[in-house]
Amino acid sequence: QVQPVESGGGSVQAGGSLRLSCAGSQFTRITNCVGWHRQGSGKERETVAIISYEGGAITTDYADFAKGRFTISQDTAKTTVLLQMNSLKPEDTAMYYCAAERVPYGGCRVMSHFGHWGQGTQVTVSS
Repeated sequence: QVQPVESGGGSVQAGGSLRLSCAGSQFTRITNCVGWHRQGSGKERETVAIISYEGGAITTDYADFAKGRFTISQDTAKTTVLLQMNSLKPEDTAMYYCAAERVPYGGCRVMSHFGHWGQGTQVTVSS
């Protein structure tokens, strides 16, 4: 059973950093794709970053707003997916969700493919 559990959210000032963790997201025979997504108040959910195991290689991809500031990775035990967020901005304020799934090649970039979601962790960035 795949059940992502997020942690690490909180409140920071603009320019600060947070590291989010997603436990229960290791790559297995039933999971080859993990994504961090977010939803701000009154906004649609959007993908932040994804990490996938496809074709024998680990690949990552980021939304444009995350490039250069956020890094998605696995911990050394490969049981947790991390999202390091630096240079945070007030517009990064949102509920951040981790999701995991087994997807076809290239499907990790499609949010609707994710069937296993965590409860979310709140990130608040003040100016």
